[in-house]
Amino acid sequence: MMKFVDERQLETYRESLKAAYDPSKVRICVCGGTGCNAQGSISLVTALKAAVEKYGLADKIEVKVTGCHGFCERGPIVVVRPENIFYVQVKGEDADELVRVTCIENGVVERLQYIDPATGERILREQDVPFYKKQMRVILGANGSLDPTSINDYLVNDGYSALGKVLKSYTPEQVIDEVKRAGLRGRGGAGFPTARKWELCRQQPSDMKYIICNAD
Repeated sequence: MMKFVDERQLETYRESLKAAYDPSKVRICVCGGTGCNAQGSISLVTALKAAVEKYGLADKIEVKVTGCHGFCERGPIVVVRPENIFYVQVKGEDADELVRVTCIENGVVERLQYIDPATGERILREQDVPFYKKQMRVILGANGSLDPTSINDYLVNDGYSALGKVLKSYTPEQVIDEVKRAGLRGRGGAGFPTARKWELCRQQPSDMKYIICNAD
C-alpha cells in the first residue's frame, strides 16, 4: 500500500484497483468471524488453498477470508462467488470435493447445502437462505465478500470516501448533526446516542482531549 500525499492520489489508486478487479472471477469466500474460526475456518482455508493449487487454478480461483457472515451456528460458512453458492459446516476434508465439484464441474456438493428446518428444502444460494432473505445490510453489506485485513479491498468498496468528504467539506458541527440525524447509538447495552457523546466532547473547552476506546 503506497503512502498518499493528497486525495487525488488516493482516488487515482482507488480507480486503478477498481479497473483491475474482475467481478466474474471465482472467489471462495470463507467466513473469518470468531464463531467460524472456533469451528475450523483457519484449517479450512489452508485446505482450500491446497486444493486450488492441486488443480492448477491459483490464477483463476481466489480463496478469500472475509468478515463474519452472521450465521454463526452453521459455521464454518463458505460462499462461492459470483454465483453465491452457499455451504455450511464445511470442514477441511471437504475442501478438495468443494473445489472440484463446484469450481471445476459447476456442480453442487449437496451434503454441504443448508437445509431449511421449516420446509426441509435445500437452499442453493446465499440470498435465498431465510436467515439472510429479509435482511437489508447497509454498513455490513460487503462483509461477506471483502477481507477485513486488506486495505485494497476496503478501497475498492469506496473505503475512506466518506472520510475524505467530511475532512474536505464539513465542519465538526455538521458532522455531529449528520450522526444525530442517522440515529447512531452505542452497542454496549445502554444505547447511548453517539452524536450526543461527540457533542459533549466537542463542547469541552480544553485544548487537549483524549479518546479512550475499549476495543470491544
